[in-house]
Amino acid sequence: MNNKKVKMFVSIIIIVAILGCAGFYIITKLQNNKVDYYNEYTPQEEISDEQFRSTIVKLYFLNKSTGELEAENRSVDAKILITDPCVSLLNLLIEGPENSSLSKTIPDGTKVNNVTIQGDIAIIDFSKEFIENHSGGAAEEANTIYSIVNTLTQLTEINSISITIDGTANSSFKDNYINFTEPFVKK
Repeated sequence: MNNKKVKMFVSIIIIVAILGCAGFYIITKLQNNKVDYYNEYTPQEEISDEQFRSTIVKLYFLNKSTGELEAENRSVDAKILITDPCVSLLNLLIEGPENSSLSKTIPDGTKVNNVTIQGDIAIIDFSKEFIENHSGGAAEEANTIYSIVNTLTQLTEINSISITIDGTANSSFKDNYINFTEPFVKK
């Protein structure tokens, strides 16, 4: 009887050893043949400072035939928008449209002195030419204001604008149709 127990014990050990070796062999084979689902990403060449990173902005100008404000999509270098996006967009408005059917709304000679952000309001300080060189008229004044409002409020942090002239608040255009006492919100 004792001999039968020894034979059974040896048989069990041999079977366990064979299964252990077979399992080790199978696991090793699976690990070596495993598909790597996480391929290493190698980026393409870095964009140098000289390369153009363009983005599309909307600049609002007056349509000559309809008399309404119209957006002009403009491809600009994104780097100019990084440091001071409000001033950059305002300078593009001052330069005027590329489309010949549109006309600029900001008077010639106007300079952007400064732009500060308080909450969600962009406070724009223009030079005196903003009011002195303006042609006047209620519709023209509104077009000037809302070309600025519509252009700047496309920036997520800006919901309205306020205007000062050479650091002086509570100014207005020459004919007083529109004064600058309250912030202007996109219509």
